[in-house]
Amino acid sequence: MENHDKPIFVYITCPTVEEARSLAGALLVHRLIACANILPKMESVYRWNGKIKHEAEVVLLLKTRESRLPAIKEKTNELHSHDLPCIIAIPISGGNQSYLDWITSEIEGQTPVPEIPLD
Repeated sequence: MENHDKPIFVYITCPTVEEARSLAGALLVHRLIACANILPKMESVYRWNGKIKHEAEVVLLLKTRESRLPAIKEKTNELHSHDLPCIIAIPISGGNQSYLDWITSEIEGQTPVPEIPLD
C-alpha cells in the first residue's frame, strides 16, 4: 500500500439510525468503505446560527483508505439530510495488519457488491 493511501477512519454523524444505515449501505455498495460501525446513541452540544443546540445523533464510523475520502465526502453530501454534515477523517497509525489488509481488499474488490439489507 502506498504511503499516501493509508487506512483511515471516517467519522460522520447522522440524525437517525435509519439514515446512518442507508448511508453505510450506499458507501458499501460503491466499495468506498470496507465496514461501518453505527453507534446509535450520542448527544451533541454545539452552537448553530448563534444558538446553543442539544441534539440526539448517531455516529457512523467508517473503515476505508485515504484515496476514497473525496468520493465518500461527495456521496455523503449528496445523501445526508443536514446542510453541513460532519465528515472527519482520522488516520490509523497501526493495528492488526491482517485487518488493515482486509480493508484494502474489500475496497479494491472487483466483484460487484449486492444491495445489502440493513434491517
